Amino acid sequence: MSFQFSLATVLRVRGIIEEQEERLLQKILFEITQTREALARTDAAIIGSDAARQDDLFKPFMGRNFHASYGEVEEFKQNREKLAEQIEKLEQLRDQQLKVYENARRNREMLTDMREEKRTAYDSDIARLEQKTLDDNFIARRGRS
Repeated sequence: MSFQFSLATVLRVRGIIEEQEERLLQKILFEITQTREALARTDAAIIGSDAARQDDLFKPFMGRNFHASYGEVEEFKQNREKLAEQIEKLEQLRDQQLKVYENARRNREMLTDMREEKRTAYDSDIARLEQKTLDDNFIARRGRS
């Protein structure tokens, strides 16, 4: 007679759900990282454009190019704002997903703990039965002598 946990299927399903929620959380964290890197690149582009414009300030330069460089910086700044908003939204989503993941993990751990308790009780009962059998055999042999 082997150990069987009556809620094994539920435990497996909860484990799968926990893994799915963890993968979704990791995906959100990856997107946050990617967006922050894009934000850093945009900041570097703004700084580089400003530095280039400062270098060209006293050089003969066409007004059209000068105006275009301001347009480019403005575009970078708008892009930066969009990226900052996206990071904020992703961080809110991360916080929500973290709660969902923690709930799924708690649900799975509850069943895992229950399974371990049942397994410990089962192992104890089996050990007791084996000891009783050994004791009965010893008494039976002793009685024959």
